[in-house]
Amino acid sequence: MMGELLEVKHLSKSFAGIQAVNDISFSINRGELVSLIGPNGAGKSTCFNMLNGQIKPDKGSVRINGRETVGMSPDKIWKLGVGRTFQITATFYSMTVLENVRIALINDAQKLYSFFARTEKLYHEEAMNLLEQVGIVDQRDRLCGILAYGDLKRVELAVALANNPGLLLMDEPTAGMSPKERVALMALTHEIVKTKNIAALFTEHDMDVVFNHASRIMVLARGSLIASGMPDEIKNNQMVQEIYLGASFT
Repeated sequence: MMGELLEVKHLSKSFAGIQAVNDISFSINRGELVSLIGPNGAGKSTCFNMLNGQIKPDKGSVRINGRETVGMSPDKIWKLGVGRTFQITATFYSMTVLENVRIALINDAQKLYSFFARTEKLYHEEAMNLLEQVGIVDQRDRLCGILAYGDLKRVELAVALANNPGLLLMDEPTAGMSPKERVALMALTHEIVKTKNIAALFTEHDMDVVFNHASRIMVLARGSLIASGMPDEIKNNQMVQEIYLGASFT
């Protein structure tokens, strides 16, 4: 199934009189891996947090699969099929890789209360399938607290996929990773987007990651959306070069 999955109209948010996000509108279709870039303080994280329900916008509309989500809590938006990863990984360090993913699956099925009973077999196969998808099944019995950072990012991606999302929101997914790990994670994300026919929106400061993997790029500056287009269009956009990329970027 193709078509528009995320539709944002006239989204705005200010803090103490400072406009963090200013009247931005965009849409994302299934099968797209879209990057949201811009200088520090441009409003990227604020935008993400409004899409995810962590922050309520001052005005504007967010529709996911045609349903208005402004005013919904993050857990309700998650149940609509929105997966989220964070700049700083959000996993239970004292639990194993497999346990982290199983908790997400149990929660998605609204059976979290059962985790403290005998749940050794509950959603075991489903969790193993997710770990296989993200290429970390061999680490299933290791505590998240001792994992290499690149592997931890893969665990977080598996958790984000636990509710079978139609939309993935990824806030700096390769932060803290080595160049090799960045390439591998984004290649994996691209494959998931295409094979599952979902949509993904990610923020990123590594321009090699952005221009090598994004199917479309949007640029924020001082809370406003100043450009949107294919990678070559953004790379050659004079305003984007002046404000963010620099004229020497090729």
